[in-house]
Amino acid sequence: MNGIMRSRLSSNPGQFILIFVILLLKIVLMRFFFYEGFRWNGFPAEALSALMLLGLFDLLFFPLQKKSPVYWCFNFVYSFTLFAATLYFAHFGTVPTYAVLSELHQVPQVRASVNALLRPEHFLFFADFALLLIAAVFRRIRKYAGSRTLSFRSGPAGPVRSGWPWGAAMLGILIVGIGGSALSVRAGQKIDNELVRAETVGFVNFQADAALRNHEEERMIAEGDIQETIGKIQGLQAGYPYRTDAGKAGQPAYFGAARGMNLIVIQMESFQNFAIGLKVNGQEVTPVLNGLIKEGFYFPKVFQQIGVGNTSDAEFMSNTSIYPTAAVAMSKGFGNRELPSLPRLLQRHGYVANTFHINDVTFWDRNRLYPALHFDKYYDKPFYENDHFNDFGASDEEMYRVGMDKLTELEHEGKPFYAQFVTTSSHSPFIVPEDKVKIQLPDSLKGTNLGNYLTALNYTDYAIGELIGQLQEAGMWDHTMLAIYGDHFGIQPSETGAAEIREKLGIPYEDRISRFNIPFIVHVPGQPAGFVSDVTGGQVDMLPTIANLLGVSLKDEKFTALGQDLLNIDQNVVGMRYYLPTGSFFNNEVMFVPGQGFEDGTAVSLKTLEPVSDITPYRRDFDYVTQLMKLSDEYVKLLPKRH
Repeated sequence: MNGIMRSRLSSNPGQFILIFVILLLKIVLMRFFFYEGFRWNGFPAEALSALMLLGLFDLLFFPLQKKSPVYWCFNFVYSFTLFAATLYFAHFGTVPTYAVLSELHQVPQVRASVNALLRPEHFLFFADFALLLIAAVFRRIRKYAGSRTLSFRSGPAGPVRSGWPWGAAMLGILIVGIGGSALSVRAGQKIDNELVRAETVGFVNFQADAALRNHEEERMIAEGDIQETIGKIQGLQAGYPYRTDAGKAGQPAYFGAARGMNLIVIQMESFQNFAIGLKVNGQEVTPVLNGLIKEGFYFPKVFQQIGVGNTSDAEFMSNTSIYPTAAVAMSKGFGNRELPSLPRLLQRHGYVANTFHINDVTFWDRNRLYPALHFDKYYDKPFYENDHFNDFGASDEEMYRVGMDKLTELEHEGKPFYAQFVTTSSHSPFIVPEDKVKIQLPDSLKGTNLGNYLTALNYTDYAIGELIGQLQEAGMWDHTMLAIYGDHFGIQPSETGAAEIREKLGIPYEDRISRFNIPFIVHVPGQPAGFVSDVTGGQVDMLPTIANLLGVSLKDEKFTALGQDLLNIDQNVVGMRYYLPTGSFFNNEVMFVPGQGFEDGTAVSLKTLEPVSDITPYRRDFDYVTQLMKLSDEYVKLLPKRH
């Protein structure tokens, strides 16, 4: 009996140590991908957390006689997590949390984009499994050959030890690991920069840190009062000098310029501002948008502010003027709320609000987001004929065709409408069918990622022109306001660097400022001339600007907006905290990115795209925008849930 128990409770130090060494190598590989080279800082915390998890796994399967399969199973799960995190970092430039990794089921919808990011070296996370497979194949070959000179034993290598001492050792490792992780997490509490914090505390401890921060935030909010939070937001905003002539009374500029008009908002996929006005081979990349700018409002210094939800977060912001939390896609985390929104505002004034997107409405939980925003109807995949433009299916032209059918019905019923169109034809990897290509590229751009990108943007611009033509034919153009903006960047630095863009296009380009810079254009029928704004803005500023032009007073409506009306301010600051770390912002002068805090942060001039040596003038904006985003999180989490 004792022999049986001794056998069942045995463990294998050799296999345990082997797997641990393999995990250490994979941690080194991950940190190389994340931080562009191995850095010692944080590595001990990474190693200790891996040892702790492996020890925990060992204890969970303590009674098993052979633990080799258990160790390799843990190795695979750990490897896949590091692999997924590395791909995520390659796209977003930020370390994912457990909440973000739970969204992996969305990947099949954007597999072409993911495939474009894959590099052969990413598969090194699974190199040991490949070697294991090769060994198994050779073992089978040798077996069939009848050779007994070479044997790959499936049993544990090394001496078999008594289970209870080994279990005690694993328990000790677990206790030490928990203590070490707690110290690491505590050390990172004062670091707002997520990338620096992840490097300092380690990837696993970063997950624990995220969970603790979320728990503490939820506790504080549970004790909060939304009216008190609104008061804090208003008080904070009142203290910022958005206007140098704030003492002047009177109606805001351009208030009601589009009063009573229909509203169409087009969110352009992956559309960066550098393409506006750009010529390639003497051809305008965006001739339609260029024409709208000549007789509309153009805001060339607007920047993306999206979080985990990417395109859906852009929809969320433009319709709510609330910052994304960057912890979860807003459609998933807050699709169960009654969101104060542009549809709700306009519905009070008799508008019908519809939204159009050619993908399945469940993608990024839009089936929850659209009711939360209170759109009357959404038109998703089943409403369109699939002309197989790209992996998403239908083209922008097909989306506009269906949209015009639905909007014409509303026009005939005499109902003003708000229509949101979310484009997809310029989604990465930017492959446009040959019969849809509208621009001739020079040889230096043909077949390149940059060339494909410009071709896709040109098609997006063309399709918008087709929509405008249909609005004109239907007699709707003269009483329809058109707002157009980009949801987020398209060019990945890993695929097309700034130097290549500068060389091939002959334009200034900076890997962050130019990448995050998106166009925002508003066309109001009857405007005598175009207007180009010098004010910096973000996606939270779009709703207030649109509402002003439609003659809807946010103050009278008691609407809490985290953004500003860009037509009635001359100073602005907008925060960003996903593709850049928390505390990053854009103001009229610079892009600021913190280090561990403000003092070791860096600033780059928006005008020259060169570093700014003296950052002291920007302390006020750093403190302000950090507090504003915290209040935004508090506000959205206090909103009532839908019934």
